[in-house]
Amino acid sequence: MERITVRFDQPVRAMNPVHGVNNGPKTRLFSLDMSRYFVEAGIPYARLHDTEYPYGSGHFVDIPCIFPDFAADPQDPAAYDFTLTDEYIAAIAATGTRVFYRLGVSIEHASKKYNIFPPTDNQKWADICLGIIRHYNEGWADGYHYGIEYWEIWNEPENPPMWQGSKEQYFALYETAARTIKSQYPELKVGGYAGCGFYAITRENQTPFHQSFVTYFTDFLEFVRQKQLPFDFFSWHLYTTDVDEMVAHARYVRQTLDKSGFSRTESIVNEWNYVAKSADRFTRMKTLEAAAFVAAVLCALQQEAVDMGNYYDAQPNMRYCGLFDYEKARKPFYALAAFNSLFRLQTQVASSCAQPGIWTCAAANGEDGAILIVNTKGEAVQLLLDLHGFADRYQADVQILDESGDLDLRKGELFSSASSQLVVTAEKHAVVLVKLGAVKQ
Repeated sequence: MERITVRFDQPVRAMNPVHGVNNGPKTRLFSLDMSRYFVEAGIPYARLHDTEYPYGSGHFVDIPCIFPDFAADPQDPAAYDFTLTDEYIAAIAATGTRVFYRLGVSIEHASKKYNIFPPTDNQKWADICLGIIRHYNEGWADGYHYGIEYWEIWNEPENPPMWQGSKEQYFALYETAARTIKSQYPELKVGGYAGCGFYAITRENQTPFHQSFVTYFTDFLEFVRQKQLPFDFFSWHLYTTDVDEMVAHARYVRQTLDKSGFSRTESIVNEWNYVAKSADRFTRMKTLEAAAFVAAVLCALQQEAVDMGNYYDAQPNMRYCGLFDYEKARKPFYALAAFNSLFRLQTQVASSCAQPGIWTCAAANGEDGAILIVNTKGEAVQLLLDLHGFADRYQADVQILDESGDLDLRKGELFSSASSQLVVTAEKHAVVLVKLGAVKQ
């Protein structure tokens, strides 16, 4: 029997929005609508990248879609085509989800490249970014007042399908865009560069290309430090099936930022998913095994110094979407929904389990509490929950995500002591959500 200890009388820190996603609830030219699921899981942030892939379907999010004629005047509202991006963002806002806006373009895997080249004029490109910000935050050009806070400059510039320029050209673009945006909007958060990942620090025999991701990061940090550039957040990516690898990368990013003098720069992992080295990897993304991975990663990210997370991807017509099958939720979606039960309680409390393969996280707000437990072991386990400091009298309801149900209520117990024990059986790859509610005497 695996022992899990939860101390509701020991607050740790605020719950972080690590259960965000990439892209919005309406996709395929608005023909597929996942809005009810966004609301159910309380998705905190939707990052806009590869929106309506490929090429932003010509009209969504990407700068060449919104500003199709680079020769036009960035001060002229008529030079912008906001129409479909307006509708896309409105659908996100309607669910209560906030936008994380990637300024740049979508990835291009085809043999001919169209939009992934460095701008011919960095200052003009930055001025176009200002037009987009004014439209969505200040109402300019018949716009809105969404208060979009996060603005990311490009995506994976060390990756040729995303950037056909040199490292120095990207650094120069970042310098111009970051200075321009922060000079006009010092309250906004500006950063980048959505790095491909640091596989060379955890995997042996990596190619020079993958090894270069590490030096790209350190060179970028040195450039930003020397130029004293705005750098509110660093974003990075990881595709893996190993929760421990996610933990290792999270620690590497935080430690590297801190050592380089950027202790106040947020660490944001805004592309991640359960990606196996197998031909059926896209099918496996939708399984219970993937759901257990997702729930375990969310627990791990909350325990680590990670400020935000965004699962890639929430567009149900995309291969990388393990959350939905067109308009039906799949098992990994319920991992996000389970974590949201903790997130809405606002404060993480101390929880621990010494057994490898069992991941846990807990939260409370005084009247209510919740514990998330994930069994990533290859077998069923019995869990003994030692609960301390919640309330003198409370109800504990156990919901389980496994092959037989999607967070179904399996048992409920009434306790009359602030220190109590609860026994739960978790099948292989099961996700267990325990909700606690104080009962008045």
